[in-house]
Amino acid sequence: MQEATDQIHKFLQFITLQFIQRPQDAQLKVAEVAEDHVRFRIVLHHTDVAILIGRNGFTASAIRNVLKAAAIKHGITATLQILSHEEEKQRAENAAPFQDEHHEGDSADETDDEALED
Repeated sequence: MQEATDQIHKFLQFITLQFIQRPQDAQLKVAEVAEDHVRFRIVLHHTDVAILIGRNGFTASAIRNVLKAAAIKHGITATLQILSHEEEKQRAENAAPFQDEHHEGDSADETDDEALED
């Protein structure tokens, strides 16, 4: 699954950089939720969130559809969340009391990339 995750990661990094205006503020986080399920979370400056989601969510929907197709090709499922830094901070604060317990969607196998830029 690591090869598939790496390929999808590179795709998301490439496509995201084509849209956003503040790549230095962007992070792409990866979590292995299950043996055959990977969750990607793109954390952006709040103005870039709107750009990446697009009008009526069409851009994000298109990215998710290609992501799902690539994942299916490798026999896995993949999901994508697009969040602002503020939303990510709030998500982390809300999850803090549950660190000792396992909840659906939480994973200790999460890795953070500092930025999308190479």
